[in-house]
Amino acid sequence: MKMINAKGFFIANALVAALGWGASAHADDAELIKRGEYISRLGDCSACHSIPGKAEFSGGLAIESNLGTIYSTNITPDKQHGIGNYTEQQFADAVRKGVLPDGTRLYPAMPYPDYVKINDEDMHALYTYFMQGVKASAEQPAETDLSFPFSQRWGMRFWNWAFTSDTPFQPIGGASAQINRGAYLVESLGHCGSCHTPRGLGMNEKALDSSDPQFLAGGNLNGWEVPTLRGMPRWSEQEIVDYLATGRNDKAAVGGEMTSVVEHSTSYMTDDDLQAIAAYLKFLGGNPPLVKGDTQAAQATEAKLTAAKNLTTGERLYLDNCGACHFVTGKGSPGIFPELDQATIVNAQEPGGLIHTILAGAQQPSTARAPSTLVMPGFAGRLNDDEVAQLATFIRQGWSNNAAAVSADQVKKIRENLKH
Repeated sequence: MKMINAKGFFIANALVAALGWGASAHADDAELIKRGEYISRLGDCSACHSIPGKAEFSGGLAIESNLGTIYSTNITPDKQHGIGNYTEQQFADAVRKGVLPDGTRLYPAMPYPDYVKINDEDMHALYTYFMQGVKASAEQPAETDLSFPFSQRWGMRFWNWAFTSDTPFQPIGGASAQINRGAYLVESLGHCGSCHTPRGLGMNEKALDSSDPQFLAGGNLNGWEVPTLRGMPRWSEQEIVDYLATGRNDKAAVGGEMTSVVEHSTSYMTDDDLQAIAAYLKFLGGNPPLVKGDTQAAQATEAKLTAAKNLTTGERLYLDNCGACHFVTGKGSPGIFPELDQATIVNAQEPGGLIHTILAGAQQPSTARAPSTLVMPGFAGRLNDDEVAQLATFIRQGWSNNAAAVSADQVKKIRENLKH
């Protein structure tokens, strides 16, 4: 029998151990990168830092703000044009504090007032993904160049002092683990408050967590009235999950800025995380109780549209352009065409969202759970300002809706914005 000497035995075992450790480390890195990719979806990084025709995360998206146009940056690991030279701490400071390695201050179009709550574990996974899982791109996006005094980024130091907090995420005492998971996602990575919380005079979010009743109480974004998310009495938890996962449910279909959120972020979330978000939103109070629609008024509108006699201009335009999908009931088709009766966008105090949708149309995103793409055509080329105003007024006052009339001047303003 051939004997292996002691030296050879130890070398062989060392090689086996090293190979085994290397495979394990590689598997751990791959898992961490995968985890980081999911965190990037939760944070909706792609929606702002990617544009069609360019490498993912290479920046260049034009973000319209009250200060002017802000362009998103290249966040690929390219060492010259991206973030390839960032240490993990520098990366975390940019995400959580809005401060770049050279001290440059970011504008809060980057939602660092919310991202400050991202925990260390998720931040580490996110950094690992961007450094190891994203392909470097040498793309140089346009530079943000705002007018004076907003061009003076050093002033953001004082804005941050006044309007942001360095407090990490605080679990809600007495709430379930599921609700607290939803709270963490909504308040930090999801940065839902950046759109759904009202803004102050300094264009700051008036509240940053659920301890303040103004948090997620609704706001206004680019002429769209953004609805409150507190309690959501008209929707069940499952309807919230369906909407976030597919961009549609039995009552509504996604539109406006939320289309991108569903397409790039929420449609990738796990069922557990979607259900946690829904549980948290239903947990929140501060929303008025559900008011049932006026059944008699709804039936009267339905009867008149069915008879199709002595119609107003708005009613006639509805039958000609909208009735085939939304029907004389105004209820649409569950999961396909959204309701108009009692819809939030229809009854909003500001009609901008409804007018925009009539003029430009809408398209539901294709998602893994709902791959079909449903398109509502825009009517800007078919209807003039007065016709759109009369159509919108009918929709806002038909069935059990009870909102103010729309003027041709309001339509004209939004039409002009769409041209630009």
